[in-house]
Amino acid sequence: IELPESFFGIEPNDHAIYLDVKQYLANQRQATHKSKEKAEIKGSTKKLRKQKGSGAARIGSIKSPVLRGGGRVFGPRADRDYSFKLNKKLKALTRKSALTYRAKAKEIMIIEDLRMDVVKSKDFVNVFNSLNAGVKSVFVANEIDANLYLSSRNVQEIKVTEVAKLNTYD
Repeated sequence: IELPESFFGIEPNDHAIYLDVKQYLANQRQATHKSKEKAEIKGSTKKLRKQKGSGAARIGSIKSPVLRGGGRVFGPRADRDYSFKLNKKLKALTRKSALTYRAKAKEIMIIEDLRMDVVKSKDFVNVFNSLNAGVKSVFVANEIDANLYLSSRNVQEIKVTEVAKLNTYD
């Protein structure tokens, strides 16, 4: 099959691919890290000692960040969002660039009408091994057959996805 030059024959943009992969990985981050600050520490609000006369520095609360067991100053917060936006045209360019790299390396294989009659991962692995594809592979289809999806989801290093859900990272 002849691949269209307008899609598979462009000059690849490495920086655009870098940005798209960086965005994909940033969007995967959950940001569930959190440390307690002074106001969130349990403890008394009683003054530890009198303000003057001890010869030491004044000290107000046991929850002070200076003391052991106190709160953290400017610690990580759980409400952080790592995602960032990329323009639609840039994302289209990255997908074209990634597919161009794969086409130049002759790593694109076109299979017509791949369907599974029964949901069996063993049958899917046998079909995959008969194709002599690489270790990591992505099957892209217009519509995913339910049996094909269920047969492939337990196989590591192989991903089955639709054209609309294809991303540069995959």
